[in-house]
Amino acid sequence: MHIKTLSVFILLLFAVGCKKENNEVNSEINGTQIFQNIIDSIYSEHNDALGLMVHIETSDKNISWSGAVGVSNKTTKAPIEKEQPALIASNTKTYVAVAVLKLMEEGEVKLDDPIFKFLSHDSKVALEKSGYDVYEITIRNLLSHTSGIFDYASTDEYMQRIKAKPRHRWTRNEQIQLAMSLGKPLGLAGDVFAYSDTNYLLLTEIIETITKKEFYLAMRDLIDYKSLGMNATWFSSLEDYPKDASPLVYQYVTSEGLNNYMVDHSFDLYGGGGIASTTKDLAIFMHNLFNNNIFKNQKTLDLMHTKANPMESMEGDYCLGISSIDFDGVKGYGHSGFWGTTANYFPELNASISVFVLERDKRHLRQDLNKALLKALKKY
Repeated sequence: MHIKTLSVFILLLFAVGCKKENNEVNSEINGTQIFQNIIDSIYSEHNDALGLMVHIETSDKNISWSGAVGVSNKTTKAPIEKEQPALIASNTKTYVAVAVLKLMEEGEVKLDDPIFKFLSHDSKVALEKSGYDVYEITIRNLLSHTSGIFDYASTDEYMQRIKAKPRHRWTRNEQIQLAMSLGKPLGLAGDVFAYSDTNYLLLTEIIETITKKEFYLAMRDLIDYKSLGMNATWFSSLEDYPKDASPLVYQYVTSEGLNNYMVDHSFDLYGGGGIASTTKDLAIFMHNLFNNNIFKNQKTLDLMHTKANPMESMEGDYCLGISSIDFDGVKGYGHSGFWGTTANYFPELNASISVFVLERDKRHLRQDLNKALLKALKKY
């Protein structure tokens, strides 16, 4: 072939190759652009939500996509970066439950063990003085919120204390003692379902007793954040800020005059909440959990789906550190958090979706976002 002709031929091959590659890239961009359009559309109607952040993780459809819209700071109006972490509050309970179930797999604890075996002296005395039978309350009762132990975190008294002294550095023992002083037992172990952060504070204490490590370090090892690629997940103010992580977004509760930069993070830190994470890390955690990449046995994951079964009827479907939900017929499992966070896994689509709404007073938008994103995923 003539050299000039050969050159033209090579250029044509290169052009065709580039066109094919560009078409594949454009197809991917167009495919996921619909997700950004969804959050943009919802935000355009509810920009008082300040900021919306989303991550979708689904291996079947080969999607790992983060999106965000809005501002990360009400005062400066700085735009959100989709990689910014946030406090995930009660989403932390799922991590705590997983750590406990990992200890069960290792033979360190049984779910029907009474908690007296593992409590600190101070907690044991405090519970017994307040009328709780620590020989009847089990690990399972704590995980499923059927212990009957009073919840300090949901009281008006606790919120007023936070507002009065937002920079107060709380200890776990102080919060457990507060639960004992603010309310009486809600029932005998197994009698009633009553959501209570106190249960999960006791669980992190139990993790420490068993592992002989600070609970947040034990959880990091038990779940193995590193192997899952969770590089922006940590207990805020207890662990060092990740080296390459972006600044925390601002999260607001305007009705209470609070934001996450005003308050010491210890007010929700010791297992009831406490983890800071990106939407991506949170969705990756959920996706690996429900694809059984954390537990050794499928039976452990099945056990996690066990619904609380108190003697008295209960509302909702709380299991062991997770709840079941349904969005327009698409069933999922996950948890939500105080600051307007939520993360769920949807078996039908083998997909995990995490959502952060930065204004807690607009947290109802979590449902709108999930419904719209699931509808789009089904058509993707």
